[in-house]
Order: sequence, then structure tokens, then C-alpha cells
Amino acid sequence: MSIKDTIADEFDAFSANYTQDMIGCVPYYEILMSHFKDHLPKGFKPTRVLDLGCGNGNATATFIKKYPKAHYTFLDASKEMLNLCEQRFNNYSIEFVNTYFQDFDFRSSSFDLVVAGFSLHHCKTEEKQLLFKEINHTLTKGGVFMCSDLMIHKENTDHATLKENWKQFVQRTFPDGAKWKWLMEHYDEFDKPDNLKDQVVWLKEAKFDNIDVKVYENYWGHFRAIKN
Repeated sequence: MSIKDTIADEFDAFSANYTQDMIGCVPYYEILMSHFKDHLPKGFKPTRVLDLGCGNGNATATFIKKYPKAHYTFLDASKEMLNLCEQRFNNYSIEFVNTYFQDFDFRSSSFDLVVAGFSLHHCKTEEKQLLFKEINHTLTKGGVFMCSDLMIHKENTDHATLKENWKQFVQRTFPDGAKWKWLMEHYDEFDKPDNLKDQVVWLKEAKFDNIDVKVYENYWGHFRAIKN
């Protein structure tokens, strides 16, 4: 398997076995995705939800049955991923937006909940900082922003340790080495993760409050932030 020219093409090709590949390639994937359901504030009842970089909808799938009457917006650069979501969630009120984050119109007070499951690491540092402000702008007062992702900058001194542990994890499921080779080609070309501590600072700068973090092995993290 070879990498594609754009991130949209990459995930068009990656869509067929997405969930199983993520479980086999991403440590703590199922735990981190479960936090989208388990980490919601008590009594919180969103009516408008934005899934940023929705993939095949795994983040929203954790809580959509809890809020079946909410309106959902699924945004992804991959048309094939959106097609999967359309088939998977055909009984719900969903708008599908085929675009990149930077081309989306984050209108004021448009959503109660914004989720991002393993999608923000495709954004550069400055893009994340701007995106956090745009997400705050598009949330209603008391709205919630939740993200699960790899959270370590490639220049972090712990990055070599991360990659070695990650390789051992992947090769337990895919021992021939081909999947790890493809994953690192993808990682080198498209992924731009940032440290969790830095992202917490950017969330505060974007006027988020009540920031709560869950982290595994210091690298694989989830945060929940509330618009004050």
C-alpha cells in the first residue's frame, strides 16, 4: 500500500477497513473514542453537533443514540468517508460537508458540541491555534469541544520512545512490517501532532474553560473543553 498525493485521496483509499485498521494501528483507540460518550458533562443535551474530520463516524457513533433528535454536521475531505457515514447513519438528521477545515464556515453560535476524533493532527501548529478559536466562535455558550488524538510534537525528546512503542504495538497485529512501513510514510507526509500541554495553552487562549484531560503513555490523549 502506497501513500496518496493528498490527505483526501489517502483516506478515500483507507476507508474500506478503517475501523479495524485504526484499532490495530492506534494504541488505546477504542478507549479514546469511548471518551466522546463517557466524558460529556452530566445533563448535557446538544441539539447541534459538528464532527470535524468525521472519518467513518466512529466518534459520533459513541453517543448518537443518546441524542437521536439532534442535527449533525459531518465534515471530511474524503468523499468516500462521507459516503460510509451516509449509509451508516441514514436514520438521523445529518448534513454532509465535503471540505477541509480551513474552507469551512465556522458561523457564530452554530453548534452545542464539536468533536474531533484523530483528525486534528493533520493541522499544522498555527492551524490548530486558529482552529481552536474558530471552534470557540462556532459553539454556543456552555458548548463543548472534545478531541482524541496523538498529542506529541515530532521534536519532543520523547518522540523516539513513542515511535518504538508504537511500532511494537502495530506489529503485534501486522507482523510482516508492511503496515508499519505504510503508516510511517503516511505519518511523515501528513501528520503534524502537537504536545498536549501546548494544546491546553491554546485552548485557554481561545477562551475555553473547564479543560479536562485524559492521557495514556503521555502521548495518546483526550481533552474536553467548555466555552465560558
